[in-house]
Amino acid sequence: MPLSPIEQKMWISPVRAAQVKPSDDEINAKYSTRELRIVTESNREQLPNFVNALRRPGWMELRPFYQRRPRWDRVRQSRLIESFIMNVPVPPLFVFESDLAKFEVMDGQQRITAIRDFYSNLFPLQGLDQWPELNGRVYEKLPEEIRKGLDRRSISYIVLLKESAETTEEQALLRQQVFERLNTGGVKLSHQEIRNSLYQGPFNDLLLEVSRHPAFRKAWDIPPFTESELKRLSEDLIASSTFVMMRDLEMALRFFALRHVDHYQRGMKGFLDLYMLRARSFLAEDIDFLRGLFLVTIDTASEIYGDLLFRPWKPESHKWADKAQVAFADAVMVGVSRQLERRDVLIANRDVIIQRTQRLFEDNAPGTFTGRGNTKQDVQDRIDFYEKMLVGVGNE
Repeated sequence: MPLSPIEQKMWISPVRAAQVKPSDDEINAKYSTRELRIVTESNREQLPNFVNALRRPGWMELRPFYQRRPRWDRVRQSRLIESFIMNVPVPPLFVFESDLAKFEVMDGQQRITAIRDFYSNLFPLQGLDQWPELNGRVYEKLPEEIRKGLDRRSISYIVLLKESAETTEEQALLRQQVFERLNTGGVKLSHQEIRNSLYQGPFNDLLLEVSRHPAFRKAWDIPPFTESELKRLSEDLIASSTFVMMRDLEMALRFFALRHVDHYQRGMKGFLDLYMLRARSFLAEDIDFLRGLFLVTIDTASEIYGDLLFRPWKPESHKWADKAQVAFADAVMVGVSRQLERRDVLIANRDVIIQRTQRLFEDNAPGTFTGRGNTKQDVQDRIDFYEKMLVGVGNE
């Protein structure tokens, strides 16, 4: 199994060191130092002024490293605008002062995007129930009195000031912790969204990068990557729950982590968390190695399976499943990565592999390759069964 330099020793240290329970005096001393001291101020802007400020370069970053991808569709965005029209109170935004007069959005990305896009005439209102007569109208086409009333509305935002933390490391930790706590009361974060907020760094950036691979996105029914999505997501991307909940990043993470299946522990979620935690120590050479490994693996798997990539065979109906399946993708990616020295042989025998993949599903118990079990043995078995099938190809 090919491993990067740090991966070769990442499991040497024990997973969890013994913790000594602190005394009351130590707890009181910690409180007295006022750790995580939060310093804030409140601001309020009328909507047109707020939108104009958003256009200033660097004033407010909507998608810092710890933010999740936009989830709101046009109906939900429209109803926010309707709330402003009705003068219904809208919760304040929460931002971090990253530099003098420069901010990162910690809570409120969806609201800001809706306000900005509506004032830019990027979408017509839809799905309104209190003001249905406004459905189909963009901002500039609103009746004059409605537009004037909307322009008088304000958005408030609470600023977490830089002096809340003294060092860059403390600032990063504080932003992550506050972000996670702010978002526990809204739309529930997926496991990968939480990892994205807690384990930022080169490896998390790598997950974002490799998940844009054309074959990978096609397999998971995600629209192809374009540079424009780095600034604004299309309706097709927002409609993809796999994309907005960062499941594509989690599936890339599963490949990297399950190459270490011999160290599997704490269940799938816990093991992925553990790998990301330890991946924070990866250096540039590790990232370069892993990038190359992922790319050649997905390219090889794609050349073998084509449109059938990651789609299991269904013996009961004698056809391929309509959609890719996560546990089978694990077996394919890890199994292929273990046989890359025979890449040309595997691609040349793609028809044989497809036929033998069918037999794998027919000869093994239902659920073996579709994730009904996630014990260490279950995960090892489906990867080992798949790799054993590959080993036999070309060696007859």
